[in-house]
Amino acid sequence: MYTPKYVAQHNTRQSCWVIINNQVYDVTSFIDEHPGGPAAILQYAGKNATAVFAATHPQGTLEELPKESNLGPVQYSPGDRQPKPKPSGPTAAATAGDKIASNTKPHLHTIQNLTEFETVAKATLAPNAWAYYSSAADTLQSLHKNLTDWSKITLRPRVLRNVSKVSLRRNIMGHGSSLPIFIAPTARAKLGHPDGELCLVRAAARHNIVYAASSYSSVSHADIASEIEKERVENLGVRYGQGALAFQLYLPHDKEKVGREIIAKAKRLGYTALIVTVDTPVLGKREADERFKAELEVEMFDEQGEKVPRVSEPGGDEPVLRGYHSSALEWDDIPWIREAWGSGPLIIKGVQTAEDALKAAEAGVDAIYLSNHGGRQLDYAPSSILTLLEINVFCPEVLRKVDVHLDGGVRRGTDVIKALCLGASGVGLGRPFLYALSGYGTEGVDKALQILSDEIETGLRLMGIVDLSELDPSFVNPAELERDLYPVVRTYDLYN
Repeated sequence: MYTPKYVAQHNTRQSCWVIINNQVYDVTSFIDEHPGGPAAILQYAGKNATAVFAATHPQGTLEELPKESNLGPVQYSPGDRQPKPKPSGPTAAATAGDKIASNTKPHLHTIQNLTEFETVAKATLAPNAWAYYSSAADTLQSLHKNLTDWSKITLRPRVLRNVSKVSLRRNIMGHGSSLPIFIAPTARAKLGHPDGELCLVRAAARHNIVYAASSYSSVSHADIASEIEKERVENLGVRYGQGALAFQLYLPHDKEKVGREIIAKAKRLGYTALIVTVDTPVLGKREADERFKAELEVEMFDEQGEKVPRVSEPGGDEPVLRGYHSSALEWDDIPWIREAWGSGPLIIKGVQTAEDALKAAEAGVDAIYLSNHGGRQLDYAPSSILTLLEINVFCPEVLRKVDVHLDGGVRRGTDVIKALCLGASGVGLGRPFLYALSGYGTEGVDKALQILSDEIETGLRLMGIVDLSELDPSFVNPAELERDLYPVVRTYDLYN
């Protein structure tokens, strides 16, 4: 009999069992293959993981495990903490991660801008998926600043120029991209569509841009690599380009040993750039997502659900609250990461100040990636466009030393142009593509890229620009956004 007490004894990497929907699963052999990383499983080793599983995985996930992984039903005894009976009706559908049917979804051909994809996604996604995709830290101030700071910069167009031919090509992360944008790393795309990240990689290949795959992809990184090769064979030389893959890395708790293994695997699979995320020493408090999980636990159990887990670093004395990734990652780790990765583009993602941008430029990386994680980490963090302006003011030499990429709140082609004017090499978008695939699959992402391409090309022509290399700060007026830098001026002068 698989009792909860017996299952609880299998709580290690060497023997890892979990309970999901009253069934016991031995997931020991799957730990290192889990798209979300080993820690996502190990923190629930020996426990009932039904609530968190339902909130973060689409239907059909369990069927993908080997049949022998299902050991059988759990047997409860009087006094055991038991799940409530499954709710019926609409709640059951939401709990299972089912998409809510929508009879009013607009035809894809009628979608005119990226914001409309968000409206469709909100109406069609299951509650758990919408909570995960749209959530941000605490008061949502970082998220709101991401969206509003772009409007504080105006454009300064030139007229009477021959703009009959325009080039949108840009070298991004070592790839000759057909557009100055890339698909930023986002996790759990299968919450929005059964094909998940495959929708993103297909569109990236067809438009010849970079797709940065998240460590927490809901499709295996091997399948992502295979899909881009498939697209290249089918489409190269016909209509589309070929695209490129970057690998976004979260360093695990055993940062060097396991980190080297993950990096080596990414290289074997053909990922050509490595993006090391450095703004997640702990996970931000994303209330909408956590509220959904908490409500699900209350529905499933008579008692309160599990507390936010604390995870210990190897050799650490105290466990770290929300420490899903390594909380010990530091500047001294860059050399071994560079050595493990080799000569391909190495990028640090999550830079949010001019001081760290300058330090990163001197640390031996090829590019820095300005991002506040879509507003999902530190509340009141600066927007990436404000950080880019800060670099222009305090240490413009960074823009000459390394490439600078950014993401966060980009919704229009003119946002992309503004970033390029201030020295950005490439501009990433995350949520808009998740919303596009949620409503329309691969065709939705393809349409979103068409919209962006159209907006960028039209914007350049109206500005009198025929090549991206012509863009410089003289084409923008950031005076309103510069006001937000005044306190930084005093601080920077005081400590530097």
